[in-house]
Amino acid sequence: MTTGHPRSHRRSRTRSLRLLLGVGVAGVLAAAAVFVVPQLLPPGPRPLFQMPVGCGETWQIGTYPGHGEYDVDFFPLDGDPWGQPVLASAAGTVTVSGINGSLGGRTPENPDGPRGRGGGYWVKIDHGGKWETQYLHLLEPPLVAEGQRVAQGEQIGRIGSTGNSGAPHLHYEQRQGWQKVQTWFDGQPSGITHDDAEYTLRLTSNNCPAG
Repeated sequence: MTTGHPRSHRRSRTRSLRLLLGVGVAGVLAAAAVFVVPQLLPPGPRPLFQMPVGCGETWQIGTYPGHGEYDVDFFPLDGDPWGQPVLASAAGTVTVSGINGSLGGRTPENPDGPRGRGGGYWVKIDHGGKWETQYLHLLEPPLVAEGQRVAQGEQIGRIGSTGNSGAPHLHYEQRQGWQKVQTWFDGQPSGITHDDAEYTLRLTSNNCPAG
């Protein structure tokens, strides 16, 4: 035996659906606010970024047409580039540690192997205040994991040629929010601001242990 009027059941189901829909929309809006609102806040002061390579080492940095404005490639002036340490430019939290695009097949044993796509093995570090750094074309899986806190100068990987890379090097970026900006090292701008010509600089790293 059925009790109650069919219309009352329909109204009850409608109210339940509206309640669930309202809860779902509120959840989506709350999640969006968590992501969007911090990006609307003004950036914090620029961290004292250091070069992502060893203390006292002089490296060639540069760019070329089509590379991307503000992007910097690092090449060592001494020693074999394969496997040289890549260091965190400043303290922060690892937000990405993995593969960007595809790896390809360029290795120390097969340096002319097939190129991959994108950045290959890479790391992204959040330094707070809407500042982050990115490190691409690493030789192998990064030495750090997502969510890990790293110190300035801590090794995060090794130089390789994974992804869309023609030779072993480190592709490096500094970002403020969603925008790439000119790289600064040890409180000074690097001078690489555009990619309408190929040019290089030589800089010495001050990414040294504290004290």
